[in-house]
Amino acid sequence: MSIPVHVGIIMDGNGRWAQKRGLPRTAGHKKGAENLKKVLNAARKIGVKVVTLYAFSSENWARPKEEVDTLMNMFREYLKNDIQDLIKEGVRVSFIGERERFDYDLQEQMNLIESKTKDLNSFHVVLALSYGARGDILKAVKTIAKKVEQGVLKSNEIDMFQFSSHLSTVGIPDPDLIIRTSGESRVSNFLLWELAYAEFYFTPVLWPDFNEEEFEKAIKDFELRQRRFGKV
Repeated sequence: MSIPVHVGIIMDGNGRWAQKRGLPRTAGHKKGAENLKKVLNAARKIGVKVVTLYAFSSENWARPKEEVDTLMNMFREYLKNDIQDLIKEGVRVSFIGERERFDYDLQEQMNLIESKTKDLNSFHVVLALSYGARGDILKAVKTIAKKVEQGVLKSNEIDMFQFSSHLSTVGIPDPDLIIRTSGESRVSNFLLWELAYAEFYFTPVLWPDFNEEEFEKAIKDFELRQRRFGKV
């Protein structure tokens, strides 16, 4: 039985879930947030070691202010409550993305949570917040270019491993499986460098309805695939 070490999840469909029920989009986001704990528990039970959740992309800032404000308040509550439960259970939590774009109190919470959990290793939850893979890659390129200009790094020393060490995912194994809910079949600027050898699982199920059973289906589908290519 082949269990993926790292699963990345593009949690899509909250708005459509709400629309189908005549509810505001914010109701879909709240329902989707409630679903997180169930899926993470399922992942731990199965034996997955790392789950990266695409919670808020860098492009999501362009959404209506009311929706963004609701999401920010939800993040606050999640960091104060649900994340604390994960910490008590020995789970490492980290964040990737442009955290400097968040309010200072949220940045403080992220930094404190990472500091508290950095030595925990039973299970690792990575939250992608204000994240975009192209921006992350561009930032890495600029950092490397500056090091070359300063003479800290030689151009012939730059290889795939050196480049990977400048991404926000440094130290995190590349994903073995990417799951996207809601019927969309694209990656939407998520972990573009890291997913080079990942398997993909696209499901029509909207994120608020993507329960433990649906997650197990994705894992079983992964187990049936023959992985012919190694990772770089």
